[in-house]
Amino acid sequence: MFSAFCSFLSVANQDETLISWLVAPSVLCSCRRQCLMPSWLGFNQFMDYADSGFVPVFVYAIFGSSRQLATGPVALVSLLVSNVLGGIVDSSDELYTELAILLALMVGILECIMGLLRLGWLIRFISHSVISGFTTSSAIVIALSQAKHFLGYDVVRSSKIVPLAKSIISGVDKFSWPPFVMGSSILAVLLFIKHLGKSRKQFGFLRAAGPLTAVILGTTFVKIFHPSSISLVGEIPQGLPRFSIPKGFGYAKSLIPTAMLITGVAILESVGIAKALAAKNGYELDSSQELLGLGLANIFGSFFSAYPATGSFSRSAVSNESGAKTGLSGIITGIIMGCALLFLTPLFEYIPLCSLAAIVISAVMGLVDYEEAFFLWRVDKKDFLLWTITSATTLFLGIEIGVLVGVGASIAFVISESANPHTAVLGRLPGTTVYRNIQQYPEAYTYNGIVMVRIDAPIYFANISYIKDRLREYELGVDKSTRHGPEVERIYFVILEMSPVTYIDSSAVQALKDLHQEYKSRDIQIAISNPNREVLLTLTKAGLVQLIGKEWYFVRMHDAVQVCLQHVRSINQETKHPDPLPVDEPDIFRRLLNQIEEDLSVAKLESGDITDSQLEPLLSRSQKS
Repeated sequence: MFSAFCSFLSVANQDETLISWLVAPSVLCSCRRQCLMPSWLGFNQFMDYADSGFVPVFVYAIFGSSRQLATGPVALVSLLVSNVLGGIVDSSDELYTELAILLALMVGILECIMGLLRLGWLIRFISHSVISGFTTSSAIVIALSQAKHFLGYDVVRSSKIVPLAKSIISGVDKFSWPPFVMGSSILAVLLFIKHLGKSRKQFGFLRAAGPLTAVILGTTFVKIFHPSSISLVGEIPQGLPRFSIPKGFGYAKSLIPTAMLITGVAILESVGIAKALAAKNGYELDSSQELLGLGLANIFGSFFSAYPATGSFSRSAVSNESGAKTGLSGIITGIIMGCALLFLTPLFEYIPLCSLAAIVISAVMGLVDYEEAFFLWRVDKKDFLLWTITSATTLFLGIEIGVLVGVGASIAFVISESANPHTAVLGRLPGTTVYRNIQQYPEAYTYNGIVMVRIDAPIYFANISYIKDRLREYELGVDKSTRHGPEVERIYFVILEMSPVTYIDSSAVQALKDLHQEYKSRDIQIAISNPNREVLLTLTKAGLVQLIGKEWYFVRMHDAVQVCLQHVRSINQETKHPDPLPVDEPDIFRRLLNQIEEDLSVAKLESGDITDSQLEPLLSRSQKS
């Protein structure tokens, strides 16, 4: 037995995951008594399906994609279940339990459907700023909710900071020193072990042993001194959950809206936590696989008396801080939980709740990401605003509202950026045939009578009006760049650089037709530069290529500029000499020589092997004339 234990420790030293989950049974027990058990249920009734955290742990470890996410019942989902089922049946009724289990099955089916249809991409709209703000505020709320085990008196259950703070302050007259001193001491030990493990590589294994150390210290103290003022986990019934088929299908129709709400909130929380932990540990998360894993965990769990389970914030934080690196941690958790439920529950009777609270507080402290707020303030004020909105709403309005508001604000930002895309007036860099944004390159110059515009986004119904407005502004000459070319009184050509445009829809095509007609009425010609294959195919099918003219589509911006400059020169000549006198035609030798000079000049221009006097061969010829 001893040799087997030594072998286990030798493997554990190679993977901190194994050591970390030696403490899993105690975490499970603490969750039953302080996190998972809904406040509206008595302990005996809750035990009918208290083992919701057992089966989903196994299933998610096999099918999920997160390496640190710990699944099981959480307070928020429990609250949603309570609010809905409390309006249907009394909580003391057996039907109440049956409907809660049925909800787990329905939520699991919805999550699996989303996973199989590859709808995980919807989660991409949750930006890093939203996740950071959500995790920061949630960590603060969870830490405050554990304060009751340090202070020695009950604190109201709430996901909002104001009721928690009021409850803590109003009960200060019931403050008890023993749990505070013990909890604070264990928390200090945990923080010291964490710091030592981070600062010195040779002590890295201590980080995983921290929670186990806290449990051993607390239990040893209680067994020796028997303090009456320190709350303990207490007696835990033995045995694994039994297989049973969910009942109450007659109420399924009325539970569909609730199942959808719980599914949405559960996915947002679980995937949000999983993405945060994935980013923290440097790996990619498959959102669709995550949905499938959560769905299967709930479906299988419903056959073992489980109500809806999802990713637990506090337990995932403990998992991460304990050094879990692979999905193996979940399987080990399930095995140890099963053994604990069968044989070891009497050993956990004397674990102090303040020790378990210290473990949770120590874990969530690392998720308070205030440094991210400072970083966003320096780098991107919009992301900082998003972080602030999510963080504030989560703190003051609750976790579920904070998640929804954060995601809503994130989507609103995406829509705003899409509906108001970046556009730029282009200018030519001196000595080259390259055209760049004149705001970024002030030395770039434009041409009289020509507006060169680059559109840096797909063009569709939501942004075409904005793009048309910007084109009208550019037409009025809002840019302050240096202008070259013949002097003309107005704009004759608008060149659209469309290489960044990946898509154009029918509404945008119709708007471009209207814009073409508007320009045509004012004798302005549109030219298109470098549209991609899909965009060009759409324009062709819509008849816009024929409408504008094939001769006004170009591979390069420089080609379009050269053609437009020729027309501007002709217009300028006609303006200066409305009635030209007849002149003798040059002989054929002279015309051939002029053509050779033109070809050589253009070749030098495009190759970049030119002098200042040769930058614009078309412009120089117009000046000679």
